Amino acid sequence: MAETNEDGDNVNMMVEEGSDIKISGQPLSDFLMQLEDYSPTIPDAVTTAYLQSAGFNTGDPRIIRLVSLAAQKFISDVANDALQHCKTRGAAQNTKTKGKDRRYTLTLEDLTPALAEYGITVKKPQYFV
Repeated sequence: MAETNEDGDNVNMMVEEGSDIKISGQPLSDFLMQLEDYSPTIPDAVTTAYLQSAGFNTGDPRIIRLVSLAAQKFISDVANDALQHCKTRGAAQNTKTKGKDRRYTLTLEDLTPALAEYGITVKKPQYFV
């Protein structure tokens, strides 16, 4: 059975009676085995500390790496959306630098609308002391 996600991409999910869940033709168990060898950007110790502070304790490193991978994807999506806001704002302004010489700086002005798309409200303090 083929399903479509919100981006319009086809996602193949096959669930056969009496067998493992398959995503894109590969069993979920293969994916979990790959997580054992994967080294995420966010260290396991950091993810474990945040999971424990939230009240979730696990000894399975695959679960920790799965959460790290999800957090890494979330951070990547937010950063990409902020970059798009920066490019849009830069296109509206008349800039002299063009092409590959253009460097972007992550600012709160770009990060705020990117986070707002995910339901996170950021408020800048009125005064810096």
